[in-house]
Amino acid sequence: MNDIFKTISPIDGSVYTERSCADEKFVETALKNAVAAQQIWKGVSLKERKNLCTRAVEKFVAKKERIAEEICWQMGRPIRYAAGEVDGLQERALAMIDMADQGLAPIRLDKKPGFERWIQREPLGVVFVLAPWNYPYLTAINAIIPSLMAGNTVILKHSAQTPLCSERLHQAFAEGGLPESVFQYLHLTHGATERIIRDRRIDHVAFTGSVAGGRMVENTAAGRFIGTGLELGGKDPAYIREDAELSHAVETTMDGAFFNSGQSCCAIERVYVHESVYDDFLEQAVGWVKRLKLGRSDDPETTLGPMVRGSAADFVREQVCEAIGQGAVAHISADDFPADIPGSPYLAPQVLSGVDHTMRVMNQESFGPVIGIMKVGSDEEAIQLMNDSEFGLTAALFTTDIESGISLGQQIETGTFFINRCDYLDPQLAWTGIKNSGRGCSLSVMGYESLTRPKSFHIKTRL
Repeated sequence: MNDIFKTISPIDGSVYTERSCADEKFVETALKNAVAAQQIWKGVSLKERKNLCTRAVEKFVAKKERIAEEICWQMGRPIRYAAGEVDGLQERALAMIDMADQGLAPIRLDKKPGFERWIQREPLGVVFVLAPWNYPYLTAINAIIPSLMAGNTVILKHSAQTPLCSERLHQAFAEGGLPESVFQYLHLTHGATERIIRDRRIDHVAFTGSVAGGRMVENTAAGRFIGTGLELGGKDPAYIREDAELSHAVETTMDGAFFNSGQSCCAIERVYVHESVYDDFLEQAVGWVKRLKLGRSDDPETTLGPMVRGSAADFVREQVCEAIGQGAVAHISADDFPADIPGSPYLAPQVLSGVDHTMRVMNQESFGPVIGIMKVGSDEEAIQLMNDSEFGLTAALFTTDIESGISLGQQIETGTFFINRCDYLDPQLAWTGIKNSGRGCSLSVMGYESLTRPKSFHIKTRL
């Protein structure tokens, strides 16, 4: 008997959809078909792969409005922003398709008399993609498109919170003409997911999610000698220098902190502000947050939707209450956000000052609509605090002195360094993290390296 799971919408607690998990027979068929399809798919020209995937993107974008509504109801993003994920998928997918020629090009060596030598990139085989609910399409496409471009087949497993996302992607690839079984999806239990990772027919696992989830993937795959791409958590910092353009810094960092209700691995979760502009920055930041409208995600006026579930909101509530008990100052009253209901996914945003690194809200991932703002006296102090974290996904610095900003960026322990922006993935840049933010690389031409293996050709032409 198949396990059945229900997707509970954070908007109103209703059952938005329910699905049956794949049983052992279905999983076995999917794995068998993926291996067989890959033997054919790897022989398809890169030009044809590009055409097929481009058509799939077109088919996906054509359903933008319906997809946006489904995102809104499945995970709670305000409807006014939900369609942006479709645009983001299109940008990333087309960029990776465009970079495939360069990313997969053979490396030709200098001529050597009597020999021909080159290194080419070979597909790995079957790639298992595990995608989360917070940005269900963007995180998935980072691995799906380069995997397919490289000649791999893909099996996608989405979070139980966003099962329709797998189905929408599969539908788009099918309508785009992708051969059967080159791209498949499975709804799975945790146990079945682990069994698939252990299966000898899986050649790579691309996971986006929590540190605990990444540890599960790494432990489950141990001893199989396959690659695992792990994009995990973040506690991303921003530093506002004394020469920053303040209104821009406030607008950018607060949007980076509160967009998607802070449910982003690269959300800004802690801000360090030079003492000379601290009071002004804090005042403006509090004013910005007070203008947010917390409400139902399907209301076009809502700018801050519910968190994914009540337990996630309560976790952030606990962090905030604990910090206040340790001396932090809260600048937002929940009374100003009537939709805030303890125990529910609806949580008022919060700005905290008087914080330090002994508080969980400054050292533990919050993944919610809260920001801690801390005064610093120098660049050196800011850099030390920014690096004082178990995470290292992105970091942002706001300054009008670009040269000095770049110099400071060289000292920050992070996968991506921003100046005067944050919380954005440029698909032509490598997306990677250090420390507990994971390992591996997606996007950019470098994103093709982990999804292929090098094969050397050493030909003696003179006997």
